[in-house]
Amino acid sequence: MNMIHTVHKIIAATLACVLITSTCPPQLRGFTIGEEKELGEKLLYTVRSAFPIIDDPDLYQYLNDIGGEVLEVAGIPYFDYHFYIVKSDQFNAFAAPSGLIFFYTNLVESMNSEDELISVIAHEIGHVVKRHLASRMKKGTVISIASLGAALAALALGGGAVSSGLFVSSMAAGQSAQLYFSRQDEAEADLLAYKWMQDLHRDTRGQKRMLQTMKRITRYRSDQVPQYLLTHPDPEARLDYVESLIEADSSYHVAEEERANFAFLRFKYRIMSLDSNPTAAKAYLASKMSDGRSSEFEETMALYGLAQLDRQENNYERSLTRLETVINVFPEQWILQVDKANVLAEHGALEQARMTLEPVYRSHVGDAYVEFSLGKILDKLGNKDQALALFRNVAAQIPELSEVYFEIGKILSTQGKRLEARYHLGKYNLYEGKLKLAEGNFKEVAAQSQAGSKLQQDSEDMLALIERLQKK
Repeated sequence: MNMIHTVHKIIAATLACVLITSTCPPQLRGFTIGEEKELGEKLLYTVRSAFPIIDDPDLYQYLNDIGGEVLEVAGIPYFDYHFYIVKSDQFNAFAAPSGLIFFYTNLVESMNSEDELISVIAHEIGHVVKRHLASRMKKGTVISIASLGAALAALALGGGAVSSGLFVSSMAAGQSAQLYFSRQDEAEADLLAYKWMQDLHRDTRGQKRMLQTMKRITRYRSDQVPQYLLTHPDPEARLDYVESLIEADSSYHVAEEERANFAFLRFKYRIMSLDSNPTAAKAYLASKMSDGRSSEFEETMALYGLAQLDRQENNYERSLTRLETVINVFPEQWILQVDKANVLAEHGALEQARMTLEPVYRSHVGDAYVEFSLGKILDKLGNKDQALALFRNVAAQIPELSEVYFEIGKILSTQGKRLEARYHLGKYNLYEGKLKLAEGNFKEVAAQSQAGSKLQQDSEDMLALIERLQKK
């Protein structure tokens, strides 16, 4: 890199720092914090009708834990943050107003380390902290929460007739510009992400590598610009900026650890196994195993990914064989026993699955993935009360996990508790974004419950929530 280019980068970084760290608060002309919170509540219950969300307690828990690390150093948050994984071949991540943050499977699959993931999470949280979208969204430009949800979905899911139709029907072209970040927005979010990564003692080169990936994808897809690069413009300039920050902090260096990357690669490969292109996933993992440059750690994690693909294809015996190999390499990674128990359960070996999982549960009480997995096994074994207690714990930890309400309702129905089962079916529909169905469920429960009972009051509260959500 020549000296002139280096000087230009340092000057640009210095000017950006002066601009971003100015003590003058931004003059917001959009939503107030109170209005943004109300908007966020409405969006929270409608995201599933707009986005194909992967509903998995294991993946939820990991993403929430990583997001929580960033939030701890980001200061007191205005909002309750919610992190979602969207099943899509789009290269995208998106921060909606009030702390709803979406990560697309294709973007996650392009990453190679936890530090790359945390750089994107921190960047998106930076947009929310700075209220970049809310500050530009003028009151009155969005007719209803449904129209905003459709606009976000159309923007995030990419081009094509379906999404274009959603976009046109929900927002005028001029209003759509409110959903795009400016270059100044990007610089602010990048600087916050960089600072927070340092505060977390993370390798800031992960942020650089993520931007290099974005830059490379821009070149490869010149005929169709990925949505992430439309909403998050100019990756080349952003890369120059982050590189200048790293050069200025040459004394700061944190080496990535394989220990940290075990959790990330497990997360990544589980997502790949749930995505819609198993052929491509198999080819990718096979290449990892055959590449002479791959370490033993990388090869073993690729084998884990193949075991997960075997599970999705109902090849349980091969999945178990591969998992046992991985467990032998990583005997200290207790979460692999949960994966093994789930494969055993799906293979029909329920008692063996229970015996595998119960020791893990005793040492990790409160882990949502463990409790949800054990609950499903115990339910199938006929231990309904124990399973119900576990599912209720999971619902308290991850209230947006819609599937857990379905499991609770199913058990209550078999126990003859029809109205309570119907109430939980209503919560399942609510978190699936099916507000009309949820409303019908809660009305039935409220009308038929004993007057003054907790069940009636809870149903009335849910109906009041739905009325608020549907209010223009």
